[in-house]
Amino acid sequence: VQLVESGGGLVQPGGSLRLSCAASGFTFGDYAIGWFRQALGKERKMVSCISSSDGTTTAADSVRGRFTISRDNAKNTVYLEMNNLKPEDTAVYSCAARRVVCNWIDGPYDYPYWGQGTQVTVSS
Repeated sequence: VQLVESGGGLVQPGGSLRLSCAASGFTFGDYAIGWFRQALGKERKMVSCISSSDGTTTAADSVRGRFTISRDNAKNTVYLEMNNLKPEDTAVYSCAARRVVCNWIDGPYDYPYWGQGTQVTVSS
């Protein structure tokens, strides 16, 4: 099982980035994929998630309306489109997988498969 994130980088406030999470080694269509972020010195938090069954998407209040998650099952890839980025969005962003539906209650503890993360820095 492998999850590989890409698309991070340095962007000015108000700018945009699109992160990708490419999956292999498991039946991608059977898994929900979540995006998490961890700022320096802080705990890892869930940002957004997309289910496997009907593609239902959910997002944290802090990013709702600015971030959009989507998946392309033909490419085994999940995307996180991030717009109107703010300095407080600076963090390492990681994708993670669990079967079928998203779990916001247990957060990262219920996602068995993880990528290595990609750094997003929002600064002028």
